[in-house]
Amino acid sequence: MEDIKAYIESGILELYVLGDLSQDEKIQVEEMASMHPTVKAEIAEIERALEAYATENAIAPPQHLREKILNSLITNLAVDNLPPSGGYIDSAPAEATDNVVAFPTSKTNSFYKYAFAASLAALIMSLFGLYSLNNKLQESQGQVALLQNKNQSFANKVNLLDNEINVFHDPTIKLIKLQGTPKTPSSQMVVAWSPQKKKVMIDMQDMKLAENDKAHQYQLWAIVAGKPVDLGVFDSKADTTGMVEMKSVANAVAFAVTVEPRGGSVNPTMDQMVVIAKI
Repeated sequence: MEDIKAYIESGILELYVLGDLSQDEKIQVEEMASMHPTVKAEIAEIERALEAYATENAIAPPQHLREKILNSLITNLAVDNLPPSGGYIDSAPAEATDNVVAFPTSKTNSFYKYAFAASLAALIMSLFGLYSLNNKLQESQGQVALLQNKNQSFANKVNLLDNEINVFHDPTIKLIKLQGTPKTPSSQMVVAWSPQKKKVMIDMQDMKLAENDKAHQYQLWAIVAGKPVDLGVFDSKADTTGMVEMKSVANAVAFAVTVEPRGGSVNPTMDQMVVIAKI
C-alpha cells in the first residue's frame, strides 16, 4: 500500500493526464490503473480538477485571438480523428488480447489539449490586462508629476509676489535706480535696499541689461568706506522676473554692476562697469 501511495505522489499521474509521458510510460500507468482502483480513482480526480480549473479561469479572448484558437482546435480535432493507417476507421471493436484494460487516451489527451489551449488563451489575456494596467499606471504617475511641477511653479510665483509686495510695503526699503555708464548708456536696473535689515534685492523684471553669455555674469557691488564689496552674481535673461535677493550690506554709499567671468571676481573690472548709482 505504501508503494501505491508513493507511486501516486510521484507526479507521474499528473503527467499522464497532461499527455507528457512517453508511450511506454503511458502503458505502465494504464497497467497500474487496471490493477489498482486507487490509481484509477486518482487519475479521474486529477482530470476533474484540471477541467474545473480550466473552466473557472477561462477568459473570453479578443475576437481575432478566439478565431485563431478555434481554427487551431478544429485542425487538431481533425488530425486526432484520422485513422492511424490513413484508411477508413474500423467500426468493429478489437478483441482483447490480454486482461489489460486500455484507456481511451486519445480522447483524454485531446480534451486536455483543448483545456490547455483555453488556459493559454486565459494567460495571454491576463498578460494583456497587466500590460494595459501598467501603461495606465505610468500615465497616472506622469500626470501626478506634472501636477507637482505646476504646483511648485505656482508656489514659486507666489513667493516672488510676496517678496515684491514686501518691498513696496516695507518702510525701511529704499529703491535705488542704477543708470547706464558711457559704455552702456541704455542700461538701467533697480536695487531695493534696507540699511536697517542689511537686505539687498534686485528687480529682474524691469532690468534693462544686455543678456550675458555663458562665460560671463553680472556682478553687483556696494561701495563701503571707499572699497567695493561683492554682493553676488546674476544673469540677465529675457524670461527672468521677480525680485532676487543678493548678499547683505549695511553702510553702502553707492551700488554698481560690472561684467565678470562666470562665478564672479574678487575685485571689480572697472572698464566693464555697466550701471552705477550713488546713494
